[in-house]
Amino acid sequence: MSKGTVTRILGLALVASSAVALQLAAQDAPSVAEAARRARQQKQDASKPAKVITNDSLPAAPPSDSAAPLTPANNSTPASPDAAAGTETNKAPATPEEQEQKQQEIASLRKQITAKQDEINTQQGLIQLDQTTYYSNPDYVRDTAGKAKIDGEKAALDRLQQEMADLKAKLEDLGETVPSKPPARKESITQNAPPPQ
Repeated sequence: MSKGTVTRILGLALVASSAVALQLAAQDAPSVAEAARRARQQKQDASKPAKVITNDSLPAAPPSDSAAPLTPANNSTPASPDAAAGTETNKAPATPEEQEQKQQEIASLRKQITAKQDEINTQQGLIQLDQTTYYSNPDYVRDTAGKAKIDGEKAALDRLQQEMADLKAKLEDLGETVPSKPPARKESITQNAPPPQ
């Protein structure tokens, strides 16, 4: 074999091995388009806000049957309708179990509201009866015990009405509406004046 033939064979072998090496390197290295796609995906993932847990995203606690009066929190500012709509759209659809729990809570609140309305009506009737008895006494001005009893009954009525308002607010938070009925004897209680002397 001549020197020229050997040189050609070595040259062809070198070219072939270089081509194979370049092809393998091209397969291992990501293309520019792929690198750009990955960069965009990472940027999108980084721009997504972290999930924030709020009272709205927690499941509702089961209603308690305790007789403790409920007091609203006055230190919080009401959310705007736009903000409320924004939280609604971020919530995941409710599961059947959550829907059933919500329906049970709504039914329980409706029963509590009905019972509370009965208590309010009874208290209003009691106040009306005691006021009639109190003012029918010619010497009612000196009856401090009777006046204190009526004042205590009115305070109890105010507490019952606040509890009723809290129950209705809970029901509205669950997306239900409560038909508003005026108290049966509210006007006769508040406007009852002593008889003329």
